[in-house]
Amino acid sequence: MSNIQRLEKFLSLFSKENKVLIIINADPDAMASAMAVKRLLWRKVGSAVITYFNEISRPDNLTMIRVLDLEMIHIDEVDERAFDRFVVVDSQPDHHECFAMFRYDAIIDHHPLSCDSGIFNDIRPEYGACSSMMTEYLKAAGVKPSQKLATALLMGIKTDTGGFLRQTAMEDVRAFQHLYKFANTCVMARIEQAEFKERDLEFIGNAIKQKKIINHRVYAHTGFIENPDQCVIVADFFMRIDSANWSIISGVYDGKLVIIMRNDGLRKSAGNTAKEAFSHLGSAGGHRTMARVEIQMPELEKEVPDEKEIGQWVIDQVEKYAGIKFE
Repeated sequence: MSNIQRLEKFLSLFSKENKVLIIINADPDAMASAMAVKRLLWRKVGSAVITYFNEISRPDNLTMIRVLDLEMIHIDEVDERAFDRFVVVDSQPDHHECFAMFRYDAIIDHHPLSCDSGIFNDIRPEYGACSSMMTEYLKAAGVKPSQKLATALLMGIKTDTGGFLRQTAMEDVRAFQHLYKFANTCVMARIEQAEFKERDLEFIGNAIKQKKIINHRVYAHTGFIENPDQCVIVADFFMRIDSANWSIISGVYDGKLVIIMRNDGLRKSAGNTAKEAFSHLGSAGGHRTMARVEIQMPELEKEVPDEKEIGQWVIDQVEKYAGIKFE
């Protein structure tokens, strides 16, 4: 299917009377993609609103929202009865229980296929970022992105591809090249250079104390956490250790065990390892170099009744499925 055909099929779902809710798990790629959907629907629907369900605490995400003046509302403030069309971008309905609240008209995502229950499904796991897909929609529609939208989409591509060091397709590169001439690179630099909060530094310090290195894989179970983004920060930080090929950081948040995985992409896929090791208990998946797992504590307790053993259980599961061992 060509990009123009995809665009036409997507737009055919909507009319002037529709009130559209765009649902995301807010991160740079998801926020930018939602902005692009909203731009595509401008003057084609009655209204379009972006909503998110996660707590946003990472300094770079907060800076992006502030400097680009992104308009979003938390899902707790949403009356779903006020909307008659529902779109999810950069995720799929089974990725989180909050997504399951809605019946989707459109699903646009670059993660491996797990749920294609929408009337319109565009799922392309070969892409490094959903923002690249949305850039193609904008080009097909003949839309010149505003500086704000282009900057957001560039951030989405750069973040999810790790500056083109993670999984990347030529389409990601072409999208980046197209957007670059419209974006504000000074604003991008400001977002990327957002400082750590003091509590993030304290969290990293605690994770360093808890860390274990086994077969070039760095593990840390951090106990009860304020926000899963803290595990993401530590997982990225530990990948800077010269001997580390993987980092696996876990913590308990809102009644769930959250596991964040990173690796160098040279060996077994983090996403596949997450599925093999943890999908029998909860949601698990991702890409070659990054993955996420969420397990409800009642399910986890069936295998790990003592919470003091969670960290060792995570190690045992990953070591069983992560592949090559190193001496």
